[in-house]
Amino acid sequence: MYKVILIDDEPLARQLLSSLLKTYAQFNVVCECGDGFEGFKAIQEHQPDLVFLDVQMPRLNGFEMLELVDEPPAVIFSTAFDEYAMKAFEANAVDYLLKPVTKERFDKAVQKFMQQTSTDTAGTLKNLAEEKVYEGYQHRMVVKDNGVIRIIPADEIQYIEASDDYIRIFTKDGRYLKKTTLTRVENGFDPGKFVRVHRSYIIPVSRLARIEPYEKDSHIALLQSGAKIPVSKSGLEKLKKVLGW
Repeated sequence: MYKVILIDDEPLARQLLSSLLKTYAQFNVVCECGDGFEGFKAIQEHQPDLVFLDVQMPRLNGFEMLELVDEPPAVIFSTAFDEYAMKAFEANAVDYLLKPVTKERFDKAVQKFMQQTSTDTAGTLKNLAEEKVYEGYQHRMVVKDNGVIRIIPADEIQYIEASDDYIRIFTKDGRYLKKTTLTRVENGFDPGKFVRVHRSYIIPVSRLARIEPYEKDSHIALLQSGAKIPVSKSGLEKLKKVLGW
């Protein structure tokens, strides 16, 4: 028996999916959720085999929710927006259903899931949870801080530092640890606003106070907060391009 969670802010959409699943005796809907926060808690509690997930929801979207899950279950997206489809498939989503969902298309998605589970292990969306998949550039980051979910707006970030398999996000209110890579963060933010100035650091250009020479082929970025960030030769070139030097 497969445990299933439905996460969608539209009650009618959840009702349709639940109805379609009733034709499969091997699936059991253990929970329905109306937003990403509820969905995250339900996944932690029920440890489902499969999640049907909407993308655009209030408070926390589908991709942001997945970032919080340490070992994501298999996911079939169900959304009215097609612009996320390519990146979702590249990140190993089981399937991507466009609303209104037809029974024929739904059945194909379910068959895909069952075929995958017969040849693969749980957590098929591990890569997806680590990807930044948004329409346009990322405008915030979601972190878990002592069990509390915090949403950090991009304009509150002072700088970001790599730390092994994690990153540290520095703000005026403190610093937060997140399990991801600096490369993924770099790819998600607007390169005209956030620059990777060193292999271990990303800074918002708006936080830059000045740049000073440090050693041969390297510099130091002094931020408005007083932080001193090393700038590599390639990082300096990126800054020059963004700042129009």
